[in-house]
Amino acid sequence: MSRTSRTTLRRSRTALIAAGALVAAAAGSAAAAAPFGASAAAAAGCTVDYKIQNQWNGGLTAAVSVTNTGDALSAWQLEWSFAGSEKVSQGWNATVTQSGAAVTAKNLSYNGALASGASTSFGFNATGNGNSTVPATFKLNGVTCNGATGPTDPPDPTDPPTDPPAGSRVNNPYQGAKVYVNPEWSAKAAAEAGGSRVSNQPTGVWLDRIAAIEGANNGMGLRDHLDAALTQKGSGELVVQLVIYNLPGRDCSALASNGELGPTEIGRYKTEYIDPIAAILGDAKYAGLRIVTTVEIDSLPNLVTNTGSRPTATAACDVMKANGNYQKGVGYALNKLGDVPNVYNYIDAGHHGWIGWDDNFGATADIFKVAATTEGATVNDVHGFITNTANYGATKEDNFSIDDSVNGTSVRQSKWVDWNRYTDEQSYAQAFRQKLVSVGFNSDIGMLIDTSRNGWGGTQRPTGPGASTSVDTYVDGGRYDRRIHLGNWCNQAGAGLGERPKAAPAAGIDAYVWMKPPGESDGSSKAIPNDEGKGFDGMCDPTYAGNARNGNNPSGALGDAPVSGHWFSAQFQELMKNAHPAL
Repeated sequence: MSRTSRTTLRRSRTALIAAGALVAAAAGSAAAAAPFGASAAAAAGCTVDYKIQNQWNGGLTAAVSVTNTGDALSAWQLEWSFAGSEKVSQGWNATVTQSGAAVTAKNLSYNGALASGASTSFGFNATGNGNSTVPATFKLNGVTCNGATGPTDPPDPTDPPTDPPAGSRVNNPYQGAKVYVNPEWSAKAAAEAGGSRVSNQPTGVWLDRIAAIEGANNGMGLRDHLDAALTQKGSGELVVQLVIYNLPGRDCSALASNGELGPTEIGRYKTEYIDPIAAILGDAKYAGLRIVTTVEIDSLPNLVTNTGSRPTATAACDVMKANGNYQKGVGYALNKLGDVPNVYNYIDAGHHGWIGWDDNFGATADIFKVAATTEGATVNDVHGFITNTANYGATKEDNFSIDDSVNGTSVRQSKWVDWNRYTDEQSYAQAFRQKLVSVGFNSDIGMLIDTSRNGWGGTQRPTGPGASTSVDTYVDGGRYDRRIHLGNWCNQAGAGLGERPKAAPAAGIDAYVWMKPPGESDGSSKAIPNDEGKGFDGMCDPTYAGNARNGNNPSGALGDAPVSGHWFSAQFQELMKNAHPAL
């Protein structure tokens, strides 16, 4: 499939079931007040593709695509009225509000510009009685989209949904789909006391060395997982989550997850790692699966934060910045994997406690753009980005915000926030998404947030803000994230399972995911010989006093941990105990 046709597919929301309508607009101007986001002289017109993706007795999910057939707009709003008792409960890629039966969808900051002939898409969930129909009339910026409508008969709620054709691309691969449950992880989780409560959750499959492709240590290989996924899929849609993680000189700022390939072995990365993965994923047998890849965690941001004259710099990261093999490797992976029509590439975007500072934020977006246009890749090979992979940052901090102040002192000045622009992963992911679009990534990219270990529940979870004695007591007393320092990343004591995997939980967020399988170690507490190329990092030692990257604070790590990726029963038990929402 050509890159052009693949791009066209990824722009359309094709996972559609039940009902749909196409409203054709008159393209002439209307005698009305100046439309929202345009001058009084601008001609407005539109076509609207409104489809009910799923409907049941109690609710519905709808996808809406609007095409501007009039003059260019700097902002837009679409209006319609429900015929029944529907009430909007959640929207994404637009601000969707309702007054009575009247609904208004307004652009967000990143998708307001709508050139003549351009389209934009958004979606929403609503409560209802199972008999929702396609609205009869739409208005774009106050001008009615007149014309014939498509089918308006409501779907029979007793009819089974119609699946899209195998391999059809969708805007959000997680919507309307199950997600693959790794049988190997599931068996380990179920073997733990109480583990059956979560052993049916979907987790990522980590391809962290060449041997993992065929199956290391008699474990399941990539084809084994894909074959198992076909069985789990049945007649519906299913997402398989893969972590692509084997760059040359991998993880240059840490030792626990160093890889098997040396800094200069870009050739082996291409021919022995990426090429075989791409060949397997391209097998027509697997064309009906939605394959989500998390591409090379903890790589590109290192080239911004841990190089040069920064106090956090390492010699290994300086080497990788100089040889360019991180950018080349990521670009090559995006290009080759992006050539497979049913693959959705998400680049790892660090986390708010790493990239959220002003001097990291823009520079990291820029280096992502470089990587995404290297080795034949283009931005069309990038479906989105993922934050907090294998990390512990809270999804949302409810007890304080970045705009709060205490006795005239901003929350940004607290020791915990330390001048960061963001307090949690969701606000960071949404803002970084806009930044990525501004540097040239497509406007419909989506974000994933790894919530596998960021619940921070249990008896230590605050129920409100801390005391207003000082900005530090206010923040420290109210924050869910109980780490000693935001820079702590290895087997954190007190952590808990976070939000369960969920599609489209917030604007711009494609899904909450468990990309890091809970219970798999981040690194060993002491040096342990192994054949996986994984070293020992002091940040995994509970007695370690820290370094510049964690403000010279204690590591906060659990003791007696095995090599990264190996099963850590004590951590799994603690994650279940401190889960939020609770198990």
